[in-house]
Amino acid sequence: METVGILGGRSNIERNSRLAQEILMDEGYDVVPISARGGEILGRPGYTSLRDVPGPIDTLTVYVSPKNIEPHLDDIVRSSIRRVIFNPGTESEAIQARIRESGKLVVEACTIVMVKTGRFDDGAGGRSDTTD
Repeated sequence: METVGILGGRSNIERNSRLAQEILMDEGYDVVPISARGGEILGRPGYTSLRDVPGPIDTLTVYVSPKNIEPHLDDIVRSSIRRVIFNPGTESEAIQARIRESGKLVVEACTIVMVKTGRFDDGAGGRSDTTD
């Protein structure tokens, strides 16, 4: 089972990160919310940083602004995460370039749309590129 980290996980039902978590869980993914607040969301333990997560994350989907990605950037780059999805409004060329340089797949797409249209598992599912 693939583990998906949600950077910017929130319990507020009006937030896209919460909807994404619900949809991903319904599809059978192991979801790990990561946020400044930490705490449980939809029955899943939340963490305040990537380094606190007890196991590997396969895909990280981002729901925070670029300035809120910065504190996590070194952890993302050093991690075994293979794909980072930048949802609309989270994009940053500088941050994406740094992540690409670490050999990770960078995707600009809406996680919710990717799951709903069956493109989440196809590797990229949106505009992507990696270093060769």
